[in-house]
Amino acid sequence: MRALFIGGTGTISTAISKRILEQGGELFLLNRGSRNAVLNAGEKPGKLVEIACDIRADSVDSIIKKIKAAAGGGKFDVVADFIAFTPEHAAKDYAVFNGLCRQYIFISSASAYQKPLSSYLITESTPLANPYWEYSRNKIACEELLTEQYRKNGFPITLVRPSHTYDERSVPLGVHGSRGSWQVVKRMKEGKPVIIHGDGTSLWTMTHNSDFARAFTGLMGNIHAIGEAVHITSDESLSWNQIYQAIAAALDVPLKAAYIPSDFLAQCSSYDFTGGLTGDKANSVVFDNTKLKRLVPGFYAKVRFDQGIRETIDHVLSHKDCQAEDPEFDAWCDRVIAAREQAVKQVKNS
Repeated sequence: MRALFIGGTGTISTAISKRILEQGGELFLLNRGSRNAVLNAGEKPGKLVEIACDIRADSVDSIIKKIKAAAGGGKFDVVADFIAFTPEHAAKDYAVFNGLCRQYIFISSASAYQKPLSSYLITESTPLANPYWEYSRNKIACEELLTEQYRKNGFPITLVRPSHTYDERSVPLGVHGSRGSWQVVKRMKEGKPVIIHGDGTSLWTMTHNSDFARAFTGLMGNIHAIGEAVHITSDESLSWNQIYQAIAAALDVPLKAAYIPSDFLAQCSSYDFTGGLTGDKANSVVFDNTKLKRLVPGFYAKVRFDQGIRETIDHVLSHKDCQAEDPEFDAWCDRVIAAREQAVKQVKNS
């Protein structure tokens, strides 16, 4: 397998990159090189080639020249872009990689699916429409642009839609600040209440990045995946109460939940909760993975959330670089929770 990844060291892509190298593949990473050391490529049988390039800033000709200098002749079996977020990004990828690969995989998002949903069960044929989140609308526009190039010019696309994928470096949550999840973990450890959107009963799906990687590599070089869109998620459905309870159990602390309506959170904060909650996590989602399992026979998600989150908590607690303090978000949580309590008192006493 000869693959080129744009990015390659994020939550999703790191696990895929490691798996390819472990399987002896030849992997080219096109990025700015700031996090490539996380792959520890020297310890794996595969070959890692780094191409120092800014895919967004460099010209198309410059990018092609750098790729050819590093990779020589011949096509890549797979090119995958993990950091394309706008139609302009997708159009530039087409300009660069048309003719250079046998398969181009675009990382879209399951948040692109219709909000609110007309059916609780999501398949790949569920309409794409999200009026609440620009991020999702841009992903939809990227899919449409690439699909047009597939239909008109035979550009060999596969569209992959991840949902909430996590790894050992960050605790997956519904509500957190701009500096990540640590401050919520810290609140739990200190016995402070943590905000759960809604009443915590809506359903969600968490997917460990090792499971995502096994499914993704099963799509790579897969002729049956060309021209197809497929989501990659676990089959496990959890309520947000169960998710937060599993995190608290991994920390060995009681969960003190403060339930706040999603629309209230969106209106009283500078965080993008209109997109992240109203346009995504506030909705109950259950994924039908029949198509993925047809394309990748024998695949199933192995990591149960209560098991995976224990590994994540252990890693986060033992690595200071995963513990970004966020006092601004901490104070905001206190104000929101106090406002709710005050409102309850006023209504009771009126």
